[in-house]
Amino acid sequence: MKRNYWPLLFIGIFTFTIGMIIWTIKSAVSVPVIEDNSFMKKYQDVEEHYNEMMDSNVLFRSKYNFDFFINDKQFALTTEDIRYSQRVIEKFSVNKDSLKVGKNSLKLTVSDKITNEKKDVKIDLILSKTISNDSDKLLSNGDFVENDKTYIADFEIKESNNWIITGSFVVDGITGYLYIKTNAI
Repeated sequence: MKRNYWPLLFIGIFTFTIGMIIWTIKSAVSVPVIEDNSFMKKYQDVEEHYNEMMDSNVLFRSKYNFDFFINDKQFALTTEDIRYSQRVIEKFSVNKDSLKVGKNSLKLTVSDKITNEKKDVKIDLILSKTISNDSDKLLSNGDFVENDKTYIADFEIKESNNWIITGSFVVDGITGYLYIKTNAI
């Protein structure tokens, strides 16, 4: 009597496929999920309100002078780095090498464009590595030393890596947003 082995082939393919599905699900579940918290918001909120956020940035820049320094290097109230990958930043950005391994400092002053009066600022910043959130540094008003409405904060970075500095600044109910990609050397 002649035997037909084709059903065994189909059973083997089916078993292999089910095994690969189980392996894929198990592998995916074991990898940690890191949520994007750009601008200190969930990505769904940023996506839904992005245009309003950028309009608020334009209004903020039209009303206030924004002086933001990282290690004595001045930055504008910008979100342009959000469009670029980290590889592009490493090759072409003027923001690269802004942080250093060890002690770093932030300095912030916001003043009215018409009266030059310094303003009180509500600060929410996060310094985050691009691949994980285990080294995030959250900085708010309590982390800054305020002297004549000039805000200064010191923080330490322990490793050379790519970093994102993002957050918001609220003055008189108007919010300005910042997004800078850089690296620590």
